[in-house]
Amino acid sequence: MSDRPVVTRFAPSPTGFLHIGGARTALFNWLYARAKGGKFLLRIEDTDRARSTTEATEAIFKGLKWLGLDHDGEAISQFSRADRHAEVARSMLASGAAYKCFSTQEEIEALREAARAEGRSTLFRSPWRDVPESEHPDAPFVIRVKAPREGETVIQDRVQGDVTIRNDQLDDMIVLRSDGTPVYMLAVVVDDHDMGVTHVIRGDDHLNNAARQMLVYNAMGWEVPVWAHIPLIHGEDGKKLSKRHGALGVEEWAAEGYPASAMRNYLARLGWSHGDEEFFTDAQAVEWFDLDGIRKAPARFDTKKLANLSGQHIAATDDAALVAGIQDYLTLSGQKMLTVEQESALQSAMYCLKDRSKTYPELIEKAHFVLAKRPIQPDEKAAKALDPVHIGILNELTPHLQNVSWDRDTLEKIIGSLAEAHSTKLGKLAGPLRAALAGRAVSPSVFDMMLVLGREETLLRLTDATT
Repeated sequence: MSDRPVVTRFAPSPTGFLHIGGARTALFNWLYARAKGGKFLLRIEDTDRARSTTEATEAIFKGLKWLGLDHDGEAISQFSRADRHAEVARSMLASGAAYKCFSTQEEIEALREAARAEGRSTLFRSPWRDVPESEHPDAPFVIRVKAPREGETVIQDRVQGDVTIRNDQLDDMIVLRSDGTPVYMLAVVVDDHDMGVTHVIRGDDHLNNAARQMLVYNAMGWEVPVWAHIPLIHGEDGKKLSKRHGALGVEEWAAEGYPASAMRNYLARLGWSHGDEEFFTDAQAVEWFDLDGIRKAPARFDTKKLANLSGQHIAATDDAALVAGIQDYLTLSGQKMLTVEQESALQSAMYCLKDRSKTYPELIEKAHFVLAKRPIQPDEKAAKALDPVHIGILNELTPHLQNVSWDRDTLEKIIGSLAEAHSTKLGKLAGPLRAALAGRAVSPSVFDMMLVLGREETLLRLTDATT
């Protein structure tokens, strides 16, 4: 490989949402380009016109935007470059590296049937490979690239190591169909060459394609890129990740309230590692990422690990950035956005919300006390704590809070003394206090809520709950 600046690419087919496997491939390409000071390009492989949709293309753009994977330059449409692909096929034909094949599908199938009957390889060997132009019929033809018949092709892969394929296992691949349209395998190579791609980082289900694509590189005298075929992602049951394993679209994970930073961190750890590091920032990932850290074995998608990392990222995120992330989540999931007043209240409460929240919905639920307006309506579980005995105790508490210093030590002493006077523990008063202040059985500590709400709002909520 020459010392050209690194150029990677992500080349999805717009036939569905951006799934987790594709997102991880995009991330690895983005990380490697950013780590090496290179470029990360985006190509939409939309040659399958029957299955490619505008909606799927938009889903890819939205998914990459949410993940924060910015590409350099404009996204390229593979379909729009069909003339260039055909031009390369004709160039190979002119140089003798490819040939016209006039065999029909019926003839090819008949040859394969005969080979099967005789127990021979069904690999098609075109009888037209060495027929001179003067003997060609006036009939439809495809263009096939000439594969070597002897020796071996070695794929030098940065993840899989050297992968050797016997050349007698390679067929003369079609590069141009009889209607003049190029095949996908040709289009990929031409686009990668023209885009200056130096490193092809993709799923190892494409590994066998590399040997066939090298036929085009070699026929054109083009430099072969560095191959890096990364292991696929499996579900928690060890089987290839599929729809049965749950929400697989990146947008679905976004709508479930996982921060993009957590998803980047988790996807980076699926098949790649840097020592024993589990939690890391984008800057650390870019600093550490290299192809040598990618493992050969398939990675397993573990929702619990993702949730754990998500909690760590929420805890480590700046309060204002968290509020912005929550607003984005509410938009993505089709919910009503926070008002300016709610944003401010949420940010003031963030210190007591973010340490144990694993997703944005969890954080919003814990923030109910500061987002809700009076009168607070307790849910069924919280309402049970507001029995007559505890309502009486809260009634006693209210006058003690009128003119005291509004700090944690003072509040703890007052409520602790009240509990002692009623021969109970402070913890026993937490339930009714939560019900009055938050309307929930689970919330931040009652003292944090009182400090965030302030004296006036706290007293009003206690009064509401006891009258």
